[in-house]
Amino acid sequence: MDKFTTLTGIAAPMPLVNIDTDMIIPKQFLKTIQRSGLGKNLFDEMRYTQDGAEIPDFVLNQPAYRKAEIIIAGDNFGCGSSREHAPWALLDFGIRCVISTSFADIFYNNCFKNGILPIVLPQDVVDVLMADARKGANARMTVDLQAQTVTTSDGQRFGFDVDSHRKHCLLNGLDDIGLTLEKAAAIDSFEAKTAALRPWA
Repeated sequence: MDKFTTLTGIAAPMPLVNIDTDMIIPKQFLKTIQRSGLGKNLFDEMRYTQDGAEIPDFVLNQPAYRKAEIIIAGDNFGCGSSREHAPWALLDFGIRCVISTSFADIFYNNCFKNGILPIVLPQDVVDVLMADARKGANARMTVDLQAQTVTTSDGQRFGFDVDSHRKHCLLNGLDDIGLTLEKAAAIDSFEAKTAALRPWA
């Protein structure tokens, strides 16, 4: 997966609480096992009418936020049923970071495994970031994973916590397969020794 180091981009304000995975990617789009192509269906029932027309009021349909890479969200983002398609859809749209006061555990874990950085911050900080995001496309935030900071368009900087192992994986673009391949030499050595000791196996 792509490395996550420093991201400077447009942040879309989505203050609605309890945005669940069915809102992120409705169930009718779960038939595919492809990670690409789901971005067009991200927040489908919030973005489009039943006949497929865009709903102008929805934030990601507004000109200022069509290329958003960060979402500033209400509490309990990613709740509901477990579906890895939710981070797939976010990533395919172009979202690399979601900031909220809390996340559902499974969604939170799936984000890290797919190259998205979920950041948990206190409500008063999220309120500041939400206000900054509402300034539109000219107000770009910077998320620095190495320094573990979020910086607003006017220079306010806030620190965040992240598990050191997950940080290592994002900084180096390592999913579960990538982590295993880091040990390829040790695995090859073990298999060679095993073959020599137990050739019948």
